[in-house]
This record gives sequence, structure tokens and C-alpha cells, in this order.
Amino acid sequence: MSAALIILGVLALLVVVFGIWAVGVYNSLVALRNRFKNAFAQIDVQLKRRYDLIPNLVEIAKGYLKHERETLEAVIKARNIALAASQSAASNPADANAMRNLATAEGGLAGALSRLMVVSEQYPDLKANQNMLQLTEELTSTENKISFARQAYNDSVMTYNTARETFPAVVLAGALGFQPAELFQIEDPAERNAPKVSFN
Repeated sequence: MSAALIILGVLALLVVVFGIWAVGVYNSLVALRNRFKNAFAQIDVQLKRRYDLIPNLVEIAKGYLKHERETLEAVIKARNIALAASQSAASNPADANAMRNLATAEGGLAGALSRLMVVSEQYPDLKANQNMLQLTEELTSTENKISFARQAYNDSVMTYNTARETFPAVVLAGALGFQPAELFQIEDPAERNAPKVSFN
């Protein structure tokens, strides 16, 4: 009888130790997941700022670029696609497909903005417009902030993914619903550069 009690006591102790360990792993993964979601929220703030600046930029350029309607429409279309992708990613930054769609949309927007800036270079009056200069300066500043926020997000994702893929967390991560997070990176090397928005 005492041997059975000892075995039961050892089993109960093992269950308690396992429970404490599982709770610790779970809490750690939750904290890391919340950290990368917060980091994405910082990107989202800057993306929204950029999306708000773009229509103003296009509106000013519209007066000067009468023969470049397709370029202006392409910028607005790319902005709207990126805005929709951003909203989808913001609702769940842990969704790998949403993050890939956002990266693709952002690459398209960067390309459209670059084409607008190249076309704008051909119009000296537009280059000299104070509102255009101010908007391009704000856009450049926002692009830099997006880059810093993206770096912080990717660092948080890397920490989270490493934690969920290492032992002992790897034993429970999948079962507890902790899926890998997607880095926010632009795949096309030509799209890695921020749009050049300087009129100097």
C-alpha cells in the first residue's frame, strides 16, 4: 500500500511539474507573440501616414502632369491595394498570407511612387512647388520610419519564431496554436529601395 502511495505521489508531482512548465512555455510564447503584434502596430501607424500623404502628393502633381494620367492612376491604385493589404495584415499580423500580401502590395506601391518621381523630374515647376517639396520631405521621413519599424518588427518575429522552434517550447507550440510568424520583407531586390522622393 505505501509503494502505491509513493508511486501516486511521484506521478502527482510529475503532473504538477509538467503543468507548471507548460504554463511557463505558454506565457512566454504569448508575451513574444504580443511583442511582435505590437511591433507591427508601429509599422501600421507609419503605413497609414504614408497612405494619407499619397493622395495629396498625387493631387498636387495632377495640376502639372496633365499628360501623365496613367502614372497618377497607377499610384492611387497601388496605394489602395497596399491600404487594403495593410488593413488585412493589421487585423492579424500572425497570418503569414496577409504579411506576404502586404509585402507584395508595398513593393508595387514603391514601384509606382518611383515612377511618379521619375516623371515629376521632367517638370521643373512641379519640382519647385513648395507643397510638393514639403510632401516629398514628409514622405521621405515616413519611409525612414517605416524602415525602422519594419526592422523592429522583424527582430520581434525572429525572437518569437526562435522561441517557438526551440526545445522545450517546440513540444507544445503547435498544440497550443502558436504558428510561425512571417517576416515583413520585400522579395524583389529592385523593390528593396525606398522610393526616391527628392527634387534636389
